[in-house]
Amino acid sequence: MIKITLPDGSVREFESGASPMDVALSISEGLARNVLAAKVNGTVVDASTPMTEDSELQLLTWRDTEGKSTMWHSSAHLMAEALQFYYPDTKFGIGPPIENGFYYDVDTGDISLSDNDLKKIEDKMLELARQKNAYIRQEISKSDAIEYFKKADDEYKLELLEDLEDGSITFYTQGEFTDLCRGPHIPHTGFIKAAKLTSLAGAYWRGDETRKQLTRIYGITFPKKSELTEYLEMVEKAKERDHRKLGKELELFMFSQRVGQGLPIWLPKGADLRARLENFLKKAQQKAGYEMVMTPHIGHKDLYVTSGHYAKYGEDSFQAINTPAEGEEFLLKPMNCPHHCEAYKYKPRSYRDLPVRYAEFGTVYRYEQSGELHGLTRVRGFTQDDAHIFCRPDQLKDEFKNVIDLVLYIFKTLSFDDFIAQVSLRDPNKPEKYIGSDENWDKAEQAIIEATEEKGLESVVEYGEAAFYGPKLDFMVKDALGRKWQLGTIQVDYNLPERFELEYTGSDNEKHRPIMIHRAPFGSMERFVAVLLEHSGGKFPLWLTPDQVIILPVSEKYHDYARNILNVLNNSDIRTLIDERAEKVGKKIRDAELQKIPYMLIIGEKEEEANSVSVRKQGDGDLGVYSPEDFIKLVNEEINKLID
Repeated sequence: MIKITLPDGSVREFESGASPMDVALSISEGLARNVLAAKVNGTVVDASTPMTEDSELQLLTWRDTEGKSTMWHSSAHLMAEALQFYYPDTKFGIGPPIENGFYYDVDTGDISLSDNDLKKIEDKMLELARQKNAYIRQEISKSDAIEYFKKADDEYKLELLEDLEDGSITFYTQGEFTDLCRGPHIPHTGFIKAAKLTSLAGAYWRGDETRKQLTRIYGITFPKKSELTEYLEMVEKAKERDHRKLGKELELFMFSQRVGQGLPIWLPKGADLRARLENFLKKAQQKAGYEMVMTPHIGHKDLYVTSGHYAKYGEDSFQAINTPAEGEEFLLKPMNCPHHCEAYKYKPRSYRDLPVRYAEFGTVYRYEQSGELHGLTRVRGFTQDDAHIFCRPDQLKDEFKNVIDLVLYIFKTLSFDDFIAQVSLRDPNKPEKYIGSDENWDKAEQAIIEATEEKGLESVVEYGEAAFYGPKLDFMVKDALGRKWQLGTIQVDYNLPERFELEYTGSDNEKHRPIMIHRAPFGSMERFVAVLLEHSGGKFPLWLTPDQVIILPVSEKYHDYARNILNVLNNSDIRTLIDERAEKVGKKIRDAELQKIPYMLIIGEKEEEANSVSVRKQGDGDLGVYSPEDFIKLVNEEINKLID
């Protein structure tokens, strides 16, 4: 007999070899009908997997992230079966689940797929789904697997097999389709009740621009038709809030092919908005004891070899800059932290000097693949609101909690109210991904877990999401459309102080290593502005919006009075402009609404005679008549309330 511990702490006994589905059936048939997969001792597996030892078990349904991911992975296989039905000579690359749905990279030879082909593939998917074909797992030898895909003439699967060891290879079959796959999968296709293939794209095989370009088919599935309908409605809303669309309409930023892909240009309004965000954080950092530093945009290659970034990010960096000096190479900096380590080493440090908190809005560069670039959310040059805290071991937890407080203050001010803290730890099965000793990793991970618990944050643990030099706490924010974004991050690092031989003199007069905390509450200015744009729909909080007020004279006769009001407001640091076009005031109001300007001041004969303004607020309509002084007071009260 084996003991199975469930999430609520209860323990049940079963015969060795019982599966998660057996456990589900012992609880209720209703539960069993909804089980998509299971997590056994932290690993997601098929619901039919035998358990042969005492185990911790979580039954995964559509409500669980891993349950959705398993269904979407299975849906990729179902789409491949439908594709194979219409195009039998198709060769298959990889078909993973993604955050919302799945994709499959395929080679259809001389046949070019178009959007017009997607509907018939969707219909075939649902026809196959209704057959409730089981996903059957089969362990297979490497030689047999190679023989199978040689017969299928699929060079992509054969290449994937080269990296796999004999004894670790599995196939999955459902209906007429068999794929090389480690799984897991849902029990059968019948769980898939609604499907939508959303788009086609080009994708180089294995992300290598020198390799063949395949067709990437994106899709999503649901267990209910109503959920697909809701999702598609959300997608339409997202299109209206797309930061690329809003950024163009509001004249915030642009891209130029002559400047280069993935290198944004901030236009005047966008540069002003970004500067206000930076000043907001600078004030908060100053109160928290940070000092600003500035470091170069490039660094000697040896700097990044020392830090370990060259080994980990070398392939994603721009090519080295060779100088006239023999053997001298520089790189566009991929990270700010090595530069800050050198700033710390500038002079000897005592235990009394710590913590040292260095902050910088530092621009970094990474050569992202062109197919992965996306507006401001995925760029090749971006500015991190970076800071590094060098502290003693006895200061670590308090410093970490202080950074949490700073992140929460920013989220509250900008109305990011729905978020979860993700404790990102090592992948215990892939130690080669990380640098540093197990002892230091254990201490760093424990400090993050304890600080998160002590702050009472709602949190989840994700293995394999740590940085290569240390674990971290990532803040996963849901926007107004329910989409999840990673924004703020805090990381504990014992390793860079070792690699840079950072020291301080302790109270015992001996040399000690400081601990390093990396933190970026925004993450990057580009990504944060993109998420903020889509979250707010372009309606920024009043203190942040580029144009706070627009004056709308009803005719040319009142332009002089409008300019007087403009001067009064600008002298009070209220960002104001005038619409002097020869248009009716109704059109001016509609245009101001489209520009997302919070306040509109209508000026005509009555207003000029009474030295007043008629105030209209976006979303609230007419607020009545105010004197200029009272209107200034109204605006300042709103701003102070927002950034209190």
